[in-house]
Amino acid sequence: MIKIQPVPSEFAALDDGAVPDCEDCGSAERVGFRFDYAYQPIVDLHTRSIYAHEALVRGPEGQGAMSVLSQVNDSNRYRFDQACRVKAIKGAAQLGIQEKISINFLPNAVYKPEVCIRTTLAAANTYGFPLDRIIFEVTEGERVEDGPWLASILREYKRCGFLTAIDDFGAGFAGLTLLADFTPDLIKLDMALVRGVDSNRSRQAIVRGMMHICQDLGIEVIAEGIETAAERDFFIDAGVHLMQGYFFSRPAFQSTGQVAPQAW
Repeated sequence: MIKIQPVPSEFAALDDGAVPDCEDCGSAERVGFRFDYAYQPIVDLHTRSIYAHEALVRGPEGQGAMSVLSQVNDSNRYRFDQACRVKAIKGAAQLGIQEKISINFLPNAVYKPEVCIRTTLAAANTYGFPLDRIIFEVTEGERVEDGPWLASILREYKRCGFLTAIDDFGAGFAGLTLLADFTPDLIKLDMALVRGVDSNRSRQAIVRGMMHICQDLGIEVIAEGIETAAERDFFIDAGVHLMQGYFFSRPAFQSTGQVAPQAW
């Protein structure tokens, strides 16, 4: 069990959505709404163990992500992004998570990577969570027009010791062009490619092509959104051993999801 250290004053307000006070980050200010997290396991079928837990934003009573994300706007985006990081790390530590945690971030909220990461580094130190067990992934649904800028953010996070991931790979904005500027530690295949892949030759060909690219670049692949045994079995045969989805476990609000025994 990870020992929870006392929360310093600059983090205390983050439980209510505030951002720490520092000369570069602006004054402490509340986001204006409350939120919490559910955690969903990412499994490793080689070792039959949990590889990581993705932190998924939820409303304060477990409401869906859109109940929270719909309240994010240009005026609170940065504060929300910073609060998310601290709250996800704190929650994982309180739950005694020993595996990695995967945190979505808002690239359009980052104005200077080396400055904006300070809060996260301090939170990891405060809650005793090792940096190499924190994965930063580009959040779903946020379109980033400037690929080199996103690559520079990910490079800085990697330099600090975090793992990096591209979510929704193959969905459009986080595509092959980004790999020309930056090599992440992981990619998460878009659920549209995963759904029904066992019976769709076009999806199978695309997935195999992506697997070949990732193998050449030394990138681990996570198949996200697995819902059936047939989808799982296709990816096992394709050489993917990291998977996530309802077939294994649904997100658990303020808790860690339990993997169904038959899912292995």
